[in-house]
Amino acid sequence: MGLNSTRCYRCVGEIKNMIKYGKTKSGIQRYVCKLCKKTRVGNYTYQAYKTDIDESIIQFTKDGLGIRSTARILKISTTALLKRIVSIARNINHPVISKGKAYEVDELCTYIRYKRNFIWLVYALEKNSRNVVSFNVGKRTNKTLSRVTETLKLSEAKRIFTDRLKNYRYLIDEKMHSVKRFGTNHIERKNLTLRTHLKRLNRRTICFSKSLMVFTAVLKIYFWI
Repeated sequence: MGLNSTRCYRCVGEIKNMIKYGKTKSGIQRYVCKLCKKTRVGNYTYQAYKTDIDESIIQFTKDGLGIRSTARILKISTTALLKRIVSIARNINHPVISKGKAYEVDELCTYIRYKRNFIWLVYALEKNSRNVVSFNVGKRTNKTLSRVTETLKLSEAKRIFTDRLKNYRYLIDEKMHSVKRFGTNHIERKNLTLRTHLKRLNRRTICFSKSLMVFTAVLKIYFWI
């Protein structure tokens, strides 16, 4: 990459604002932006610095590849990959929830770090579009469940369908709460899809999440991109 094709990606400056600024230890030409004073090299050889790598990370994550498999295919370190996943998830906005809709809420059990450390994914599915509108990860307590149910209450949910877990009776108003046969059939099917697509959620697998932060980031990418 020569001077004529190098531009600053931080301030989106023009090519003419980039001037030569010495070389790296490996002999690669460096440039500095006259506007923001940030430097960059003419040609990055490490794969993690490529501008289109985030798209590949998103695709592989949604296709269920594990961290080591994704890192091996992209030829980057697992540490760099984990940082990228967290960074991508941090920039994902919570979806806008429509008012007056019907929702299904359910929990899915998994574990973090070791198999005795059980943790639950609680999430809400819009019944017609089948889009995930809210989720939370934690122990199977009212505090974890309420993070999702309160979001649905603020959206003035018309109806909220759940299973027979007694905690919901204390968290959802009786007028909008419904526990009936086939009321949660869409979200139960979604549970199967999640376990099929995300290797870390499979029932019998050696792939699991070691970090709650990374697990939450992967879910945000899967649900909302």
